[in-house]
Amino acid sequence: MIFRSIFFLIAVLTLAATVIFAWLWPIGLLFLIVLGPIVLLGLWDSIQTKHTIRRNFPVIGHGRHLMEMIRPEIQQYFIESSLEAYPIEREFRSVVYQRAKGELETVPFGSHRDMNAPGHEWAEHSISPAHVLDCPPRITVGEGQCSQPYSSSLLNISAMSFGALSPNAIRALNKGAAKGGFAHNTGEGGISKHHLKHGGDLIWQVGTGYFGCRTNDGEFDPKQFADKAAHDAVKMIELKLSQGAKPGHGGVLPAGKVDHEIAEIRGVEPYKTVLSPSGHSAFRNPTEFVEFLARLRELSGGKPVGFKICIGKQSEFYAICKAMVSTGLRPDFISVDGAEGGTGAAPLEFTNSIGMPARDAWIFVHNALTGVGLRDSVKVFASGKIMTGFHILRALSLGADACNSARGMMFALGCIQALRCNTNHCPTGVATNNPSLARGLDVTDKSERVASFHDKTIKGFLELLAALGLDHPDHLGPHHINRRIGDTKIRSYADLYDWTDKRTLLTVNGESSEDPDAWNRASAERWSS
Repeated sequence: MIFRSIFFLIAVLTLAATVIFAWLWPIGLLFLIVLGPIVLLGLWDSIQTKHTIRRNFPVIGHGRHLMEMIRPEIQQYFIESSLEAYPIEREFRSVVYQRAKGELETVPFGSHRDMNAPGHEWAEHSISPAHVLDCPPRITVGEGQCSQPYSSSLLNISAMSFGALSPNAIRALNKGAAKGGFAHNTGEGGISKHHLKHGGDLIWQVGTGYFGCRTNDGEFDPKQFADKAAHDAVKMIELKLSQGAKPGHGGVLPAGKVDHEIAEIRGVEPYKTVLSPSGHSAFRNPTEFVEFLARLRELSGGKPVGFKICIGKQSEFYAICKAMVSTGLRPDFISVDGAEGGTGAAPLEFTNSIGMPARDAWIFVHNALTGVGLRDSVKVFASGKIMTGFHILRALSLGADACNSARGMMFALGCIQALRCNTNHCPTGVATNNPSLARGLDVTDKSERVASFHDKTIKGFLELLAALGLDHPDHLGPHHINRRIGDTKIRSYADLYDWTDKRTLLTVNGESSEDPDAWNRASAERWSS
């Protein structure tokens, strides 16, 4: 009340001064031009009813909104330490920037981390290190059942759609992938001209909306799929069941964002709201699902086909495994996402409280495939905060064959973690379709940074591998990574988790001694029970 009284006093004095000095019109006009708008704003604040702060503190109450608007920048540049920031700590963001730019990336004066704190992890080095591999190893996806298998890098670009990312960002990622010899996942938004401009290898992701291969009523269109899958740039097909940011949740692309280019790529009508259903319509149960994957492989001309999943009900993944065994059909790869989320904007409840965390999911999928005797024939791609060589090392030791990174690649493009990906106001031109912001992202420069980040991260991984005394990633295991679980207790991942032996999920009577509840509830004929 006191503040409002003071404001009204100032308003009255301002008006009075304007009248008194009216005969000296320049001075009166000056008062009117400078203070008039402020007085009017304050009067409006005082009578409006939606914002209590502004009603009680006219004019100055707007400062609260200003402070909230710049809070992420204040936090990032002046307050947070190298280890505090989330989702990605500044330490990891910094090493991505340094590797992308080719700058000095060594750390002075020792580690900043408390190595005696529970949760600290490290790899066991050897007194007799191995020779660092001159040529980074690759994995072959689709060997044995594909006429066009793919030789994949150990680190690739995870799924990010055009529309979520700017045209320049997509072009820079693809040009970087072409230069560095790794794959670029299109995301479920479809294949755009920006994905094809620089000739980088593509993993075409098909989601529940079947964008780029859909009928007018949103169903899967096999002819459109076959036409696009035949493109030389498309090396693998990934069917998205769920993603870490919002598993089990559909999506809405507002009508205002569906311009003619987006509409053409996705196969929808321009300037009409587009819905991505929460589930697929092309199959109804696990058996139909693996049959659909086999159909996609045939329609693509024998290219590797897999699926992306964030683990939810374990019985449903077991159901997929049972369908693989009963039909003899299997995917060529599985991309396993963690519930930590990623670049996709999502409701807070889903981001925080739905889905299995990445490390647990990687181990679970590895164990399930091992338990049904299919681990050697199905490749596993791990995604979830892959920023450094140690992150690759850890993922591979926990059962993965290769890794995908979204946020690491975004940092290489220049992302500053402004946390505005869902507002279309990304200041670095990465996660926006605003032309005035996107134009600031130089494709040539940023593509070099993407390739450099990939190259140096793979080299960092190979140096770690050699330090462990290993000459190939296949020799990595859970016993190579230790985790502190208390002040005086240390366990390796081999001890912390249960590990399934080959084919132990398959028994004569169809039951399992490994995970009897989830396995026995699983059925190849239905998703859940």
